[in-house]
Amino acid sequence: MGKIIAIANQKGGVGKTTTAINLSSGLSYAGKRVLLVDMDPQANATHGLLSLQEIDENVYSVMMSEADIHEAIIHKQEPKIDILPSHISLAGAEIEMNKIAKGKEALLKNQLNQIRDQYDFIIIDCPPSLGLLTTNALTAADSVLIPVQCEYYALEGVTQLFLTIRLVQKTYNANLRIEGILLTMFDVRTKLSVEVSQEVRKNFVKQVYQIAIPRNVKLSEAPSRSLSIFEYDQECNGAKAYKQLTEELIKRNERG
Repeated sequence: MGKIIAIANQKGGVGKTTTAINLSSGLSYAGKRVLLVDMDPQANATHGLLSLQEIDENVYSVMMSEADIHEAIIHKQEPKIDILPSHISLAGAEIEMNKIAKGKEALLKNQLNQIRDQYDFIIIDCPPSLGLLTTNALTAADSVLIPVQCEYYALEGVTQLFLTIRLVQKTYNANLRIEGILLTMFDVRTKLSVEVSQEVRKNFVKQVYQIAIPRNVKLSEAPSRSLSIFEYDQECNGAKAYKQLTEELIKRNERG
């Protein structure tokens, strides 16, 4: 049965979508069966791998039982990953979901349970908020991967997310765990990046991945070509970092 990992941080611009795309791709190139679920109404993960012409149904229509999840999933060949795409209609989903009297927090979980045994990993790209969409992702997930940008106030965002995770654990998903904390946009040349890295590692110790994702212009360019970093430039520092993250995540899961 596939492990479901939500990539979450309510702060925007911390590298959630970049990590969702490139971790999913890295896992695929490592021989894993991967599904990427885009839960962000901005649909950046979707557009970072697919053209609009490829998209018919989406995660919103699936959650609202207007479409079959098997038919909504798009099978991409390079990298070889499956994608449950997002759409701008997801922006109004919380209003519709709030009308549901019971079980609105488990809409995504109920759908993913139908297909999770077909995958080794299901990666969920969460929106930059702590609303009902993120709650659905955390209720469905086995664990949470938290990207943390190397900037001022980085730990404040993590603290708020931890409170949300504890609430979800108490109410909807007692088995939810922290998969790991990933330092992003790290620049070894700046004192701030080094200080933030040291502070995060001091506070969370074993939960922080050894690799930090560097600032890398190639990582910003790749989505505009609907490519992961591995197709765009596998020799750049960004690709090497995400390859190392993939290896580290797989090793952690093999150890249990």
